[in-house]
Amino acid sequence: MRTSPDQSRTAFTFIELLVVIAIIGILAALVLSGVSSAKGKAMRIECANNVRQLGLALQQFVADYHVYPLNANLHWSDGDEHATTWRTALEQAALSGRDPWALKKLGTNWWHFTVWHCPAVPFSGFTLGTRTSTTNYAFSNYGYNAYGRRRWEDAESLGLGGHKGNRILTNSVDSPYLDSPPVHESEVVNPSEMMAIGDGFVGGNGVIVDTTENRGRLQRTSGLQDIGGSTARSYSRHQRRCNVVFCDGHVESPTLKFLFEDTSDAALSRWNRDHLPHRERLNP
Repeated sequence: MRTSPDQSRTAFTFIELLVVIAIIGILAALVLSGVSSAKGKAMRIECANNVRQLGLALQQFVADYHVYPLNANLHWSDGDEHATTWRTALEQAALSGRDPWALKKLGTNWWHFTVWHCPAVPFSGFTLGTRTSTTNYAFSNYGYNAYGRRRWEDAESLGLGGHKGNRILTNSVDSPYLDSPPVHESEVVNPSEMMAIGDGFVGGNGVIVDTTENRGRLQRTSGLQDIGGSTARSYSRHQRRCNVVFCDGHVESPTLKFLFEDTSDAALSRWNRDHLPHRERLNP
C-alpha cells in the first residue's frame, strides 16, 4: 500500500541522529564536570579539616611548652618535646588525634589513615630518569612554615621551625639545623596573620614543588626546578588553592598565585614571624 504524501514521518534522518548524539554528549560532559567539581570541593573541605586539626595540635604544643616545634632536631633524646622533626613532635604527645602506639600498629603506612594525609594526594609516586639512572619521587602532604621568607643563602630563619636556616657554617662544613634555638610564642608578632601548616608546597618564581623532596615544608623561596610537572599538579590539587592554618588556629584557602607570586606586603608578611615583608629576600 502506498503512503500518502501528507503522512507524518516516523524515522530520524542521519543529521537528526547526529544532533541527538551531540546533545547527549554535551549533557554527559556537563554532568561529569559537575561530579568532578563536587569531588574536588569535597576533598578540599576534608583537607581543610585535616589542616585545622594539625593547627589545634600545634596550638596545644605551644600552650604546653611556650615555643614552636623545631623543624628538625639533631640532638633529640627520649623525653625531649621537640622529638626529631616537627611532625614527630606533634605525634609524640598524641596531639593530632591518634595515640602514637596506635599509629605504630597501623604499620609503615599509618599516615594513609590519619589527618596527615591529604585526600587529593595520590598514594603512589612516580619515577623520572633515563635507562641508566632513575629517581623515585613521592608526593608531599602537609608542610610546616619552618623558614618563612628565605633563600638558601639566608642563615637566619623567619619562620616557626627554629632561628637558623639551612646554611650554618661549622668548621667550613654546612651543618643544617645544628643547635637552632626554638621560636618562642612571643616572637610571633601577629598570630592571626602568620601561616603555620598547610599543603606541602615549596614555590617561587613561577615554580612549585609538590614532592617529598621539600621535606615537609610550606615555603616560598627561589631557585626551584619543576619536578615532573609538579607546578601543574600543585595547581590542580585544590582548584589552584592551598589550605593553610594560621598560628591562631583559623584556616584559609589562598590561591597559589597569592602565596608564591604576589609581591605585595600582605602576601609576603604572612610568611614571617615578625610580620614584615622582607623584600630584601626576594630574588629578581
